[in-house]
Amino acid sequence: MIVEAHLTPDERRAALEADARSGLVATPKRLSPVWFYDERGSGLFDEITRLPEYYPTRCERALLRAHAAEIAELTGADTLVELGSGTSEKTRVLLDVLRPTRYVPLDVDADTLAQAASALTKEYPGLDVHALAADFHRHLDRLPAGGRRLVAFLGGTIGNLRPEERAGFLAEMRSCLDDDDWLLLGADLVKDVSRLEAAYDDASGVTAAFNRNALTVVNRELDADFEPGRFEHVARWVPDAAWIEMRLRARVAHKVTIGALDLVLAFEEGEELLTEISAKFEVDGLTRELAEAGIEVVRAWVHGDDDFSLILARPRSR
Repeated sequence: MIVEAHLTPDERRAALEADARSGLVATPKRLSPVWFYDERGSGLFDEITRLPEYYPTRCERALLRAHAAEIAELTGADTLVELGSGTSEKTRVLLDVLRPTRYVPLDVDADTLAQAASALTKEYPGLDVHALAADFHRHLDRLPAGGRRLVAFLGGTIGNLRPEERAGFLAEMRSCLDDDDWLLLGADLVKDVSRLEAAYDDASGVTAAFNRNALTVVNRELDADFEPGRFEHVARWVPDAAWIEMRLRARVAHKVTIGALDLVLAFEEGEELLTEISAKFEVDGLTRELAEAGIEVVRAWVHGDDDFSLILARPRSR
């Protein structure tokens, strides 16, 4: 097992400082969803995926189970790469069928990554696990070459990118794919608003705790004094943008000091801090976005009535 660090603690700290410095003085204030995912945040998200309201993980896993054999036959992949691998739970569905010789998980949280990689080496004897502590926004060019690779980007994470960010990411992805490589993309679809909003605002409050965890990360790493309890979790559908927004709304007017940045923030009562967008798609629209980046859709599967989609694609010949 190899755990290769491209995102060192110092680099992660510098990235957080830059994001906080620019985002928290913007209008509206914002933080990147990357900062949800320390060890506690990764655990909370794992819990979210098992909630009754959170359909994406169940639907995607069902699609993977139904079509893994076809994916294996079409791709002939001997290397499975997973971007944003987390605890690698869904990955096992693919590993069981593809039986690759190498697995390359990439994630920003090195602790979660190392734990998952260690577990997989025990569960799959002979599997070469080459883990990357890295950021898929910046480190796609660090993916190890060789073999026929299937790059999996699952969980609807593509929806965390705004349209211009998606275009840049997909173009970068195309530049990193060899002619024999494949891309497996999980994307959530537009559906009933009440079902969408419930998936991001569960009755048990796990998503609210996950959302507030970004403040805990900033407190710990940037010597800040956010009080998470002063913020209400908000999740709402934005129809013009076709995405869910997660925000933290100040319950009362107050000030927050961020010592590492020598910054004092004033929050008005009701003021909101944007922490995540989660775009929802139509399959045809996502197919066009991939085509514009030079990636051709070979198969597209949809679970239920527009619940969730799984797209298998490959680089178009130049």
